Amino acid sequence: MNIIQKRLEEVLKAAFSSCGYDESLGTVVTSNRPDLCEYQCNGAMAGAKKYHKAPFVIADEVAAACADNVIFEKIESVKPGFINITVAPEALAEMLAEVAADGHLLTEQTGTGKKVIMDYGGPNVAKPLHVGHLRAAIIGESLKRIYRYAGYEVLGDIHLGDWGLQMGLIMEELRRRQPDLPYFDPAYEGDYPKEAPFTLSDLEEIYPTASARSKEDAAFAEAAHNATIALQKGVRGYRAIFEHIIALSVTDLKKNYEKLDVHFDLWKGESDAQAFIPDMIADMEAKGLLVESQGAMVVEVQEETDTHDVPPCLIKKSDGASLYATTDLATLVQRERDYHPDEVLYVVDKRQDMHFTQVFRTARKAGIIRPETKLTFLGFGTMNGKDGKPFKTREGGVMRLETLISDINEAALARIKENGSMDDDAAQEVAEMVGLAALKYGDLSNQAGKNYVFDMDRFLSFEGNTGPYILYTIVRIKSILKKYLTEADASMNGSILPAGDASEKALQLKLCGAGAAINDACDDIAPHRICQYIYEVSNAFNSFYHEHRILTESDKERKKSWISLISAALRVLETGIDLLGFSAPEQM
Repeated sequence: MNIIQKRLEEVLKAAFSSCGYDESLGTVVTSNRPDLCEYQCNGAMAGAKKYHKAPFVIADEVAAACADNVIFEKIESVKPGFINITVAPEALAEMLAEVAADGHLLTEQTGTGKKVIMDYGGPNVAKPLHVGHLRAAIIGESLKRIYRYAGYEVLGDIHLGDWGLQMGLIMEELRRRQPDLPYFDPAYEGDYPKEAPFTLSDLEEIYPTASARSKEDAAFAEAAHNATIALQKGVRGYRAIFEHIIALSVTDLKKNYEKLDVHFDLWKGESDAQAFIPDMIADMEAKGLLVESQGAMVVEVQEETDTHDVPPCLIKKSDGASLYATTDLATLVQRERDYHPDEVLYVVDKRQDMHFTQVFRTARKAGIIRPETKLTFLGFGTMNGKDGKPFKTREGGVMRLETLISDINEAALARIKENGSMDDDAAQEVAEMVGLAALKYGDLSNQAGKNYVFDMDRFLSFEGNTGPYILYTIVRIKSILKKYLTEADASMNGSILPAGDASEKALQLKLCGAGAAINDACDDIAPHRICQYIYEVSNAFNSFYHEHRILTESDKERKKSWISLISAALRVLETGIDLLGFSAPEQM
């Protein structure tokens, strides 16, 4: 709730109470008819039946009780029983001053004292990042920042895919190519080389080759399976190869995530959870949770209230191997032991919904987490091409993420060179900022659970609801302030005066909602709310800008007020884009 609504509700609730009605009827909402009023209260409509009165009678009484309050420019009862509200410019200016003075724009610190682990990213080692990894990284990074702004302690965990058959495939293919490596000699007792006997490029070729070979060669597939088991049992040589793979992969992943301005606090993987699996399974057995099903061990998670089938959670295959669910549960064991989180939030493809339903229910039945710990799944949709299908290269393959970033940066650079006269180095730096804004905003402005179409031309537009439009607005404000500060009597300490016209008031009204927009985005796990809010702020600022000659205003106090107003707008917009995970240049 923004400061305006909060203050209006305080007055309306007191008025309802003084008139003999339940104060809860004093709820205030943004008007759905902005041509008539700014806010409205519909409590009289809700109270009519309870108090056996016509709603307009109740509304008349309450409006009359509020008539002298200085927060209202106008408050009136409108049949059949609405209360329409227009905020007094003087009161609005005072409230905006509170927002501007607050270190968090009056964002309620709802997360104080709470710890959240965010599981996002989820790339596999030994493979390059591709466009399928984009949404998890972008959405998760934004949510981490939003939660922190609302007071939560947040740990972002990349949760690497670094275990299972893929590792055995790589190792067996490596053994075929270099059988004399000491890693494959069970009698070798010396130190293994510090440098890996392969490069990252080698790995990127080895894995698909091995995967294809396993589908055609049964003996190779069995050998890869055995190599996986050897690794999982801790065979020294296989473990050393594993450490080489992780070191090369993590270095490359950090470089590529850095390009997205995405940063993880924890670089743990599936392998880190393996040590917890035996005791976890033993505990499940002791509690009688595991049942046999076609030779495998499962936990039944179907509940009476389910309207559809929820299959059992498969814990151990008939050959004794563990699965994704087993690893995810063991990861929760580790997280509970090491961090005691109040919530674990997973940002994963929405097609994994059933998997996490099974895992969450099993975790609760097994007592892996405390009863009060929240387990949250945010499933995201796919990024599609203009054909409506998952985004591909022109050749039909999966596009590498670094290729997509390079492509959008090149397109941004072309736009910038068309519009200005920067030198090449400056233009390249700005292009990378604009490209990242276009990419992230284009994704985050959509509800996470929905699919969306990747349209580079639209995302890079400097007009409309796009990242570059938001950046252009910020740069425009920075330019005004820079010019203002060259003036002899420049002062950044002016008070925000009551609005003198509609566009100025509209901007003030919109800026007062900053904290509420951030809280809503946090509560609803919805970064798109930040996008929509800063887009509205940008529109309100640009309307104000086009109607006022800020730097040539002759009234010095009014000019200082406007400078303070647009400074507040700048802070709100820069906070917004930081929460989304990108920043603005000084010029465009």
